[in-house]
Amino acid sequence: HNEYFIFWLCNGTRLIVERWATRVIEARILTGDKAGEPVFIQRITLSPSSTELPIPMSRHQFPIRLAFAMMINKSQGQSVKYLGIDLQLPVFSHGQLYIALSRCTSARNISIILPSDAANCTTNIVYPEVLL
Repeated sequence: HNEYFIFWLCNGTRLIVERWATRVIEARILTGDKAGEPVFIQRITLSPSSTELPIPMSRHQFPIRLAFAMMINKSQGQSVKYLGIDLQLPVFSHGQLYIALSRCTSARNISIILPSDAANCTTNIVYPEVLL
């Protein structure tokens, strides 16, 4: 349901919610050409496509999905089913990349965001003197 595409909101657009009201969410776009732009997301009405239901019904909801973020260091000891790692700036400390990649219960469920010029690579900081 990409009716918000004309406002640069489509699947995968990352936002930070700044204000939440009954009928509208005020948010700010985090990445891309429109980073920093404010957006207002209204509730949409959803109705079942099946006409076999005995009563008409509809539902009003915001077309968004909740996600949580935490720093790599804070994630140590956590296990998650799905994981997104923002490596637009590479890790800056020994062992951070390992910690980030090892939080997810399945490698198939890890998504990594890299800079557009990264050629699917990032920098992994390793200090040989701290290795056993």
